[in-house]
Amino acid sequence: MENKLKIAVIGGGSWATAIAKILLTNTSSINWYMRRQDQIDDFIRYGKNPRYLTALTFDTSRINFTSDINAVVRDSDVLIFATPSPFLKLHLKKLRRKLNKKIIITAIKGIVPDENMIVSDYFHQKYNVPLERIAVLAGPCHAEEISLERLSYLTIACGDRDLARVLASYFENHFVHTAVCDDVYGIEVSSVMKNIYALIAGVCHGLRYGDNFHAVLIANALQEMNRFCNAVNPMPRSIDESAYLGDLLVTSYSKFSRNRQFGTMIGKGYSVKTAQQEMEMIAEGYYGTKCIHEINERYQVTMPILDATYKILYQPVSPIVAIRELTASLM
Repeated sequence: MENKLKIAVIGGGSWATAIAKILLTNTSSINWYMRRQDQIDDFIRYGKNPRYLTALTFDTSRINFTSDINAVVRDSDVLIFATPSPFLKLHLKKLRRKLNKKIIITAIKGIVPDENMIVSDYFHQKYNVPLERIAVLAGPCHAEEISLERLSYLTIACGDRDLARVLASYFENHFVHTAVCDDVYGIEVSSVMKNIYALIAGVCHGLRYGDNFHAVLIANALQEMNRFCNAVNPMPRSIDESAYLGDLLVTSYSKFSRNRQFGTMIGKGYSVKTAQQEMEMIAEGYYGTKCIHEINERYQVTMPILDATYKILYQPVSPIVAIRELTASLM
């Protein structure tokens, strides 16, 4: 299948690498921006990402690499951002070209720090990208399983459903099924919040709480997520669909979940700083917790799980004490 749009991946991590693998099943070539030229040089030399998903090989003749963000914007119609949210502004710092006529897909499951904005709002407000040209890529989909071609499901959310279907065609193949919807805000916020809940699930695991408690925790987390989404962006949505519940479940339970791993370390006694130093990748839930907590100061939604996570990460309250207090509020 050959599509006409020129697509670019922005980012050099595991999720960006997995996205590139999917795209190359549907188009002859892609553009790929990585900030570090030495990473690009090693990628071309070895035919694989030197740091992430290293078992996955690529035909690099089909990839137009660049470390110049202005070049990749100039040469692409669709820009897929797959960087950790804390680094988004760093990547955009050297941008001189306008984005308002580009199609933006955010595959970032985090909030832009400082501004406390979801990524789609950030591109709309800071770069004047029309909302109907912004899409969100989400769903229960770990990069590691994409590299193994294990059956996965992705949802493309966009205010323009026709555009969402066009974009979905780039991701549909024999191991990825796609769906489309128009709940951009709900899916993007849920993608942030599931990292928070996976992190505290990891804390509970590190404290040796069992599967029974874990199930109750995640059931309550889903209700909490639904309350927050409905308060901030009320619209009809089915929170039990895979883009919401499925993503929450896989991130909370999977051995590939970096947020669960991060929380488990804290539950076992690591300080937050030490756990961050030990992790090789960003745990988005750490940043998401602070952002959602600050946003909720305005809306005052009842969110005991979020509050407990915030206490552990930022006050700090002992995980033992915070979880003991939390257990009394769960149903």
